[in-house]
Amino acid sequence: MSETTPLPTPDTAPDATPDAAPEAAPQAVPAVAPTSPAECAQQLKQLFPALFGGAVKPFKLRIQIDIQERAPGKFSKQTLSAFFRRHTGATSYLIAMTKAPHRFDLDGQPAGEITDEHRKVALDELSRRRGNQEERRQLEEQQRRNRAGLLHDFQATTLTKPNFCALKGVPVDELDGLLEIARGEAEERARQAPPPRHAPAFDRPRRPGPDGDRSGRGGRGRG
Repeated sequence: MSETTPLPTPDTAPDATPDAAPEAAPQAVPAVAPTSPAECAQQLKQLFPALFGGAVKPFKLRIQIDIQERAPGKFSKQTLSAFFRRHTGATSYLIAMTKAPHRFDLDGQPAGEITDEHRKVALDELSRRRGNQEERRQLEEQQRRNRAGLLHDFQATTLTKPNFCALKGVPVDELDGLLEIARGEAEERARQAPPPRHAPAFDRPRRPGPDGDRSGRGGRGRG
């Protein structure tokens, strides 16, 4: 049975010699302390105000590489990734993607076109968000109407609270909270209601004079 030849190790490799000086260990790169996306945004605004200050601008592709080259050791990869995920997902950034003529670099200079595909992705996402917002608005309005109806019926009912809740399908322990919200919403509607309009003076009926003349001239004859 033949013996298996062991794999060479650094000590037994052909070019290793007993008196060879050991290589210096690579110097450790200090780790960059992670920061929050909000802190990262402030630092980027200070370092690159032409891009991150003022109106929102679409970024040049692979802008993280440029940041690491221009500000080495300032940001960790995780910090930048977290910031860009939040920033590029904001509605303001999506709107900029649909309106800007091109992308921008760290100095605020044009740096590449916005492709039709990327622009369409932004438009589709904005459309989806508007749809969700309208659905939420309609749902909230329906809930306000339901609470207003609940308050109206509770003020008119002669039922006990448990029976009223059973009739309306509302948990007893939630009724008082819903009624309180409904009262607050009613007060808010009353404050926002426009004041009653008064008819202009010339639209008001005039009081007839002694001879029935509505001109109010008191039957004064014409000269």
